[in-house]
Amino acid sequence: MRLHILAAAVGLTLALAGCASSGGIHPNGSSIDPSSLKAERSLANVQVSDAAWPKDDWWTGLGDPQLNALIAEALHDNPSLAVADARARAAQAEAGSADAAREPSVGVGASVAEARIPTSIPVLGTGHVAAAKYVYGSFKWDLDLWGGQRAAWEAALGQLRAAEVDAQAARIELSTNIARAYVQLGYAYVQQDVATAELKRATEARDLTRQRVAAGIDNQIQLKQSDSEVASAEGQTALADRSIDAARSALSVLLGKGPDRGLDIGRPQLLTPTALTVPTDVPVELVGHRADLVAARWRVEAASKDIKSAKTEFLPNVNIGAMVGLVGLGGGNLFKLPNRFYEVAPAISLPIFDGGRRRANLSGKDAQYDMAVAQYNQTLVSAVNEVSDDYDALNSVKQQIDAQQRALDAASDAWKLSEQRYKSGIGSYLEALSVRQELLAAEQRMATLHAQQTDLNVQLIQALGGGFRPQADAELSSNNSNRS
Repeated sequence: MRLHILAAAVGLTLALAGCASSGGIHPNGSSIDPSSLKAERSLANVQVSDAAWPKDDWWTGLGDPQLNALIAEALHDNPSLAVADARARAAQAEAGSADAAREPSVGVGASVAEARIPTSIPVLGTGHVAAAKYVYGSFKWDLDLWGGQRAAWEAALGQLRAAEVDAQAARIELSTNIARAYVQLGYAYVQQDVATAELKRATEARDLTRQRVAAGIDNQIQLKQSDSEVASAEGQTALADRSIDAARSALSVLLGKGPDRGLDIGRPQLLTPTALTVPTDVPVELVGHRADLVAARWRVEAASKDIKSAKTEFLPNVNIGAMVGLVGLGGGNLFKLPNRFYEVAPAISLPIFDGGRRRANLSGKDAQYDMAVAQYNQTLVSAVNEVSDDYDALNSVKQQIDAQQRALDAASDAWKLSEQRYKSGIGSYLEALSVRQELLAAEQRMATLHAQQTDLNVQLIQALGGGFRPQADAELSSNNSNRS
């Protein structure tokens, strides 16, 4: 008989399925096909390789043990990573809650209550105080006929996967920021060296000019120009000192430590940029090698499941509930057979009119899906162009370095010749110091270009995914699928 009742309830549910409709509401977003983003001409002069991706410990290729130690320290202590991990745990809790909602619930309860009854109401024929006691067990189960709860769980699971990938992306970003700040610290020391050398040169030139003015060879104009050069060199020295302090401070923040931590960081050695190649099809490959793109894809998937869950709210549903227990009044023994009771209650719900709440909710889910798709598309377009732009910038810097090397060689040769002329008594030391100024300026420009080259190399590593491996995400997907 009970089975007949349940079957009738299900049949009635199916018959009434047409009473509510989500017609006319749908998302508009469409994900970009990565293969449609052409980059062949922009990367025509770049070496390609099937294994053209940074290693997960790519920074070790720069050859500085102190940098390796700093990144390891930051990955352990930086508070921003704790934030990312906490978000992943929160998403895990949401997924667990959505999964639990799919399961039946069982509960037990008991109560003892005593009340004074008005004399106008006879209770059990004696006295005016009555006691009520009961114990019960309950069972509830939403049949989820249309898979709405499962879709909600899958949506939460997608958000969990996105949050876990975001945590990996945060580590990649932190490692690249540490490396870039470290490059700036090294460059600041080079600036300090050049500024110190220029201050020494300008001071020596001023002393010689002062002697020549005293001898009547030069006039006050040359002396004032020398004073100006010394003052400018002093300013550049102070600026270089500040650059070192600023780079140390930036590293302290990235390490999650106080400012004194930066004071213990030694002078970086000259970093050697690693040679990087690209795969044959950058746009397609980036989808699996950049954590932000992987996370964006998971959010699109989660949003689509949210839409599916919202659509099931328009359909009728069946819930099964049951309760058994014992109830008694007065002071008698509760645990007697006549005190038993039970209830079996299959329930059917059918949305007919709700003022548009379900349609508004579905429209909101569609909008969230469109936003997720748009964010994925924007991230993909930016990623492809970042790789191309970084390679173009690296190629330009390489050409600038080649040209600057020729300028530096010429300035170095001129300095050597001026020294030889001075030692031979042909030229003056003041002339040699003037040539030395050109050499120092050439060294400054070369140092700037080398710092730019290393910094761009780190940016390219980040643009290529920073060591993120798609198989890690595949393992995560496999583990979560096994739970279903």
